[in-house]
Amino acid sequence: MTSEAILIGVVLEDAALSVDELARACACEPRWVIERIESGVLECTVVTTGERRFASAELARAKRLLALERAFDADAELAALTVDLIEEVEALRRQLDRR
Repeated sequence: MTSEAILIGVVLEDAALSVDELARACACEPRWVIERIESGVLECTVVTTGERRFASAELARAKRLLALERAFDADAELAALTVDLIEEVEALRRQLDRR
């Protein structure tokens, strides 16, 4: 068994993750998260202490980004475009399901 833990959970709307928590949940380095923030691929909120916080929905986005980057050796912008399209398709499917 490897030392990497697999996290499975539910996205909680009120949860706010720090850079380190998001990186740990994605099994990546905090630097990866910071680079994606700086390039505009991940969104965060800066709280009064100056700390960056992430809505839990960004966890799912970060995991998708990282998976695409690793699986296809894709650059961050290409992975982000792909994730944007996946999220758009999911939103359209939810709209169709409501009809």
